[in-house]
Amino acid sequence: MKKKQSAGEKIIVALDTPDLKRAKRLVKLLRHLIPNFKIGSELYTMHGPDAVKAVRWAGGHVFLDLKYHDIPNTVAGAVRAATLMNVFMISIHAAGGREMMEAARRAMEEGARKRRVRRRPKLVAVTVLTSMSEEILHSEVGIGASLNETVTRFARMAELTGMDGVVASARELPVRRSAFGRDLLVVTPGIRPAWSVQGDQTRIVTPEKALALGADYLVIGRPITQAKDPREAAERLIREVKMTSVYEAA
Repeated sequence: MKKKQSAGEKIIVALDTPDLKRAKRLVKLLRHLIPNFKIGSELYTMHGPDAVKAVRWAGGHVFLDLKYHDIPNTVAGAVRAATLMNVFMISIHAAGGREMMEAARRAMEEGARKRRVRRRPKLVAVTVLTSMSEEILHSEVGIGASLNETVTRFARMAELTGMDGVVASARELPVRRSAFGRDLLVVTPGIRPAWSVQGDQTRIVTPEKALALGADYLVIGRPITQAKDPREAAERLIREVKMTSVYEAA
């Protein structure tokens, strides 16, 4: 059963910067509005586990979005190590296959149990990156199935292997929700408010649209972090999320 979230808890701020001091300033500025922050490859590659410690010490909850994709044993070891850092969410790539995802889940559960981690992380599987179009999926990656079919296949595999959720564009949510119900969490990147620029994302949607389609978490970076006033931008987004929640409850 999913826990009811506040408007701020539905947002994950993407700290896509190599500057750890800037990341900490953003966390301290926003943590009372939005508690969740994504650490991706850029920040983690530059600062490693210190980035996770810094965000947690500044008062944030960490979504460690490193999209692990390797042989099962290697991914299991990485997920086990991430579990011990007390992050609230970890991402792996569904394209790694069923055996890899099952190994990751077992490693996360074993690591949490042996080290008595207070709350085990949520393990989510990335389906298809939001920067990837259907044309790229076919002509460059060589996948013959449609985007909807590919996302659905990966989401089904994630559910069967015990993942807590998937990372998917909101544009594929109607297909995924109709196939699997609402128990699997959906983390949705590629979110752009109507008042922000598109950037390098291809399959983007507004926060209102993503929530209406069934997203549980919205990953939002530049519209907040590169705003002239990040706090004001965060407050504006939270108001939009609240309005959507009111409409859904009506």
